[in-house]
Amino acid sequence: MKREDMTFLPVSINVTGKKILLIGGGKVATHKASILLRFVTQNVTVLSPEFTPELCEMPFELLRKEYESSDLANYFLVYVCTGDHELNARIKKDAEELGILTSVCDAPLLCDFVSPAIYKHNQLTVAVSSNAQNVYQSIAVRDRIEKLANDGILQLSQS
Repeated sequence: MKREDMTFLPVSINVTGKKILLIGGGKVATHKASILLRFVTQNVTVLSPEFTPELCEMPFELLRKEYESSDLANYFLVYVCTGDHELNARIKKDAEELGILTSVCDAPLLCDFVSPAIYKHNQLTVAVSSNAQNVYQSIAVRDRIEKLANDGILQLSQS
């Protein structure tokens, strides 16, 4: 399958009480964790042999270890951000065998879901996605929405 043949359904997923696993402890994992932090603070575990100082300050459970397939047990969603392409592919395969939805950072062909560019204002969330084709375009549109809202041109509050 080619990237342009992929179709992602835009949805919002209820993660209340669901366990989320983030595998990786570097810069990309830290960025992904900071996005998760905007929506959920409970039931998130970060697994890695090492963590950035920023990750250590987040209210997530940290498991300092190498990945093993048994680590996936009982998780609802998995984000894979290790930087090791072979390990990422193995984690994706392990998760797929267990029926766990997985997002492998920077590898859309391995993703069951991708994270959109998000603008959040109170209970309103605006998600912009390019179907895993152009993340920078999604970010630019999200930033434009944020600027319009901040400048008072786009009204996001109910009147």
